[in-house]
Amino acid sequence: MKEIEDPVIQAILGRRSIRRFLQNPVEPEKVDCLMECACAAPSAANSRPWHFVVVDERPVLDALGEAHPYGKMLYQSPLAVVVCGDPGKNDFARLYWEEDCSAAMENLQLAAHALGLGSVWLGVRHNPEREQAIRHILGIPQPIAVLGIAAIGYPDEVKPPHEGIDPGSLHLNRW
Repeated sequence: MKEIEDPVIQAILGRRSIRRFLQNPVEPEKVDCLMECACAAPSAANSRPWHFVVVDERPVLDALGEAHPYGKMLYQSPLAVVVCGDPGKNDFARLYWEEDCSAAMENLQLAAHALGLGSVWLGVRHNPEREQAIRHILGIPQPIAVLGIAAIGYPDEVKPPHEGIDPGSLHLNRW
């Protein structure tokens, strides 16, 4: 693909899943920016069914790392944001909360990259035991659903930007 010198395109292509973090804390103004960007995500009928649990206490991060079998990077990351949804908020939220919260998670990760932070999305939603463990650690009430966890921090690894289009995934006009 021809190089496009646009900061948004560069952020999208440059965002990679980062699993190794420096111990430096994430500044409060950056956390605020991350949350504002997450809340700027599109949602069905502007229902905004999301809730965010921002975690920066080491014992809680470690407990989340213990509860999630693929979350060992939480032992290093100085910050995590747990993205949750309220399917009972209204009819649109009931039908589309997962899409809406996924858009918020993506905004959160793109904003992290744009701020010089790294992140990785840890899925929670479709594993009932994992969701229950996270719910217990954070005191998330029923019927709020847990979509996933973003481990966030200053990266301790570098990955090249994405390139190209997956050849088997593109279809023009018909399958």
